[in-house]
Amino acid sequence: MSEIDNWLQRYEDTHQDLRNPVVYWAAVPMIVVGTVGILWDLPVPAEFPEISPLLNWGSAFLMATAIYYFIISLALAIGMLPFLLGIAAIQLWLAASPWPHSGLSIALLVSGTVGLILGRWGKGGVRGLIDDFQLMMIGPAWLLSVIYRRLRIPF
Repeated sequence: MSEIDNWLQRYEDTHQDLRNPVVYWAAVPMIVVGTVGILWDLPVPAEFPEISPLLNWGSAFLMATAIYYFIISLALAIGMLPFLLGIAAIQLWLAASPWPHSGLSIALLVSGTVGLILGRWGKGGVRGLIDDFQLMMIGPAWLLSVIYRRLRIPF
């Protein structure tokens, strides 16, 4: 079994018995955007802006995620690029908004965490919540894999 198949199977196994899947699936993107936003706001070394004004820990995380997607599956990586670029665009928009970027990111992360708890409610407990954070960037790839399977696109 390939690495991508292992990750997707692990994710699917831990998400079969969700109590409230609609709340859960709304919470996952909130957590991703909130986490990237918090990373976006962390102080960066002086060399980062010299390389690019857009280089920060959040954009570095998104780039590393894209590279990892390309390592595990070319087809899924190509499909995930709009998602990753969308997250970057949201971060740029939030950073330019009149509201504090870090406050919005923390609010998204907390709201998403509450959504995960409500979506799981009694399924997996704290361990399930920790697994969700560990598999945060596999969830969107898993959703895309479901779409690929329905459209019979190999990955």
